[in-house]
Amino acid sequence: MSSNEDSTNKKRSRRRFITGLSSAAWAVGAGFAVTPFVLSMNPSARAKNAGAPVEFDFSKLQPGQMVKVEWRGQPVVVLRRTPEMMSGLSDVTDLLADPDSAGSVQPEYAQNAARADADNNDVLVMLSVCTHLGCSPVEKLAVGPDPEMGEDSKGGFFCPCHGSKFDLAGRVYKNVPANKNMDIPPYQYLSENVILIGEDSARAS
Repeated sequence: MSSNEDSTNKKRSRRRFITGLSSAAWAVGAGFAVTPFVLSMNPSARAKNAGAPVEFDFSKLQPGQMVKVEWRGQPVVVLRRTPEMMSGLSDVTDLLADPDSAGSVQPEYAQNAARADADNNDVLVMLSVCTHLGCSPVEKLAVGPDPEMGEDSKGGFFCPCHGSKFDLAGRVYKNVPANKNMDIPPYQYLSENVILIGEDSARAS
């Protein structure tokens, strides 16, 4: 065999080897790329228990801070209101469509101006769902001028979909598309720092 033929055969072997390596690497890469998608189709424990009550430890929630907890696939606001936020609730009464929450959804123990448990009335537990068409309102917690809430805002929630406004107890303002206050789910305190959202059977009747 001539040296030219030998060289050509070596080049072909090397090309086949490199092609094989490339194909193997592509297959492995494709496998990794598909894995997250396949795993995402498996229902999570949270999804399986979407209808179950949810515990939340709010001990690290400072006054003026808010978090959202998922319950039944919906966002639930847990807001620890400051004294300034609490005093602002009475300042906006005349601007509200349903200040006494007469036509709203909330447990009996939350049918008050703060729309909260009397023993922890600074803590708001509320479904963060606009009662107009179900959008998720944006929190506007700061007291003071706000482009959506107004020049003398006492803080609240603003729905970016159609402009509905709610105060820091989830009570709806007059003359906006929504006509009901945001819903308060059943809840109870399991301890000084832990709330159980979605169940209130252990409350004293």
